[in-house]
Amino acid sequence: MEALFAPFEVVFVQRALWGGILVSLICALAGTWVVLRGMAFLGDAMSHGMLPGVALASLLGGNLFVGAAAAAAAMALGVTALERWSPRLSRDTGIGLLFVGMLSAGVIIVSHSGSFAVDLTGFLFGDVLAVREQDLVLLAAALLAALAIAVPGHRAFTALAFDPRKATTLGLAPRFAHAAMLGLVTLAVVASFHVVGTLLVFGLLIAPPAAAAVWARSIPGIMLGAALLGTASTVAGLLVSWHWGTAAGASISACAVALFFASVALHRLGSGPARGRRRTPPADPPAPLPVDERSNAS
Repeated sequence: MEALFAPFEVVFVQRALWGGILVSLICALAGTWVVLRGMAFLGDAMSHGMLPGVALASLLGGNLFVGAAAAAAAMALGVTALERWSPRLSRDTGIGLLFVGMLSAGVIIVSHSGSFAVDLTGFLFGDVLAVREQDLVLLAAALLAALAIAVPGHRAFTALAFDPRKATTLGLAPRFAHAAMLGLVTLAVVASFHVVGTLLVFGLLIAPPAAAAVWARSIPGIMLGAALLGTASTVAGLLVSWHWGTAAGASISACAVALFFASVALHRLGSGPARGRRRTPPADPPAPLPVDERSNAS
């Protein structure tokens, strides 16, 4: 038991734990809609689209979080504008173009700095063990902001996820709801990149909601399950990192993905016999009567 509790007696591991829990809660609110609407590629593009803002903030000596938020907001606005101005283009085409453009701009900015390698590594892979108290305050504020978007917009988000035409019929302003959902995903990505990095943010943004969706029967149930699974992934990842000397952010994301596959496997094993009981094989057709019995029956 000492091996389970000893790491969390260290102050910086405690801060990492709280940071991971807060990120898990934020990602549970946003990731549920990412999974239900199939927006994984958009979230990936947003996370990489933050690079120009982070690069500029680093070169100018500004706040990296503010730079990331500005770039991600620009990415979200660009996606919305392309959907309105170019209806003939598919959504994935517009997202892909913005993704490449923002990433290229970030790499160009980084190439002009010879001392950005360490910061770029932290941007890509995160540094959860370096979470400070002010970072926890920022994450707590981000969680409150996410709740302020998710709770009032729940009805509109639900209609938008399952039937956008019905959302229009009910007067739920699907365009505004879509923009608010983009803002929620942007908030989650920006808040998470400092903890697990942009390349690993989807470990907490997608894996816990996807794992919970296998079992849950309602959207709030998916969010609750995602929050619990994300928290479990944080604890497990920090333990793996402490005892095996692995990267903490990558360990957390790997545990989240592992929990997803375990959830799918357990659901498959649990539902297999039930399906067998529900589906009874059709009865064999009766064997034909012999010729002499058929004549007697007639």
